[in-house]
Amino acid sequence: MNKLLIIEDDTALAAILSRRLARHGFECKTCDNASDSLLMARQFMPTHIVLDMKLAQSNGLSLIKPLRLQLPHVYMVLLTGFASIATAVEAIRLGADNYLAKPVDTQTLLNALHSSSTTFSAEPDEFEAITEQPLNPKRLEWEHIQQVLANNNGNVSETARQLGMHRRTLQRKLLKKPTADNR
Repeated sequence: MNKLLIIEDDTALAAILSRRLARHGFECKTCDNASDSLLMARQFMPTHIVLDMKLAQSNGLSLIKPLRLQLPHVYMVLLTGFASIATAVEAIRLGADNYLAKPVDTQTLLNALHSSSTTFSAEPDEFEAITEQPLNPKRLEWEHIQQVLANNNGNVSETARQLGMHRRTLQRKLLKKPTADNR
């Protein structure tokens, strides 16, 4: 049986995920803070982990390496309500196996968790579809600004200082959310 540790500070969401995934063959345990998560992981020895990026006052990204050292073969999915390419790249670089944005439906999460048991075998057409669309630089910039703004709890002045731009320039950029095909 697959054992799943859900590290999520929203206890209602953790309970819902636990119930839903238990119906699909996972033995689930939940943990709502970073300090207890390493101890619970050591005791429970999960095969899979769903990790929230924002855990009260701490950052789930900081748990990836210690969890990976403790459980080198665990399959780890990072969940976040603050999705951006920068955090996705950082999460994968630190050792997460997958990255999903909240809200996530059960089937998407199951697909991510079950991808651990199979090797990645995409058809060549899938690779072409991925590489045909270049990343939009304006969209990347907007997502990075959103992440820095979230890290500063919505403080536009502090975000502008950290990004090295004038506050009004930042406010204009925040109003212009670029679409995927907008260059």
